[in-house]
Amino acid sequence: MKFKLDENFGTRTQELFRVAGHDVQTVRGQEIQGCLDQHLYEVCCTEQRCLVTLDLDFTDVTRFPPTSASGIVVIRVPRNPSLALLEQLVRQFLQALTQMPVEKKLWIVEIGRIRIHQSEAEEEP
Repeated sequence: MKFKLDENFGTRTQELFRVAGHDVQTVRGQEIQGCLDQHLYEVCCTEQRCLVTLDLDFTDVTRFPPTSASGIVVIRVPRNPSLALLEQLVRQFLQALTQMPVEKKLWIVEIGRIRIHQSEAEEEP
């Protein structure tokens, strides 16, 4: 799968995605760090890459509809997380990804759980 890591993630996180067999690029690698959220969302949609971010703004499905994207993953961490905790949450996400697809969905990854936003069109009656 193709991913774009937001500017909060470094080369160690990028390597976790590569080792898991994914095509991963970074905001820093494209030199678009600090860009507007809307621009980053549009870049990810155009490149058909799932965005992985710590930015809670991306949980707003009215501004950033996951159904128009290749997926949005928001990693929720406490303030000033350790690198070990951040890597643990990324590993938790990568493990869950082997069980179900993230395309066109918003995943919120927290310690010990993953919440998946489902659009109304996908919900069962």
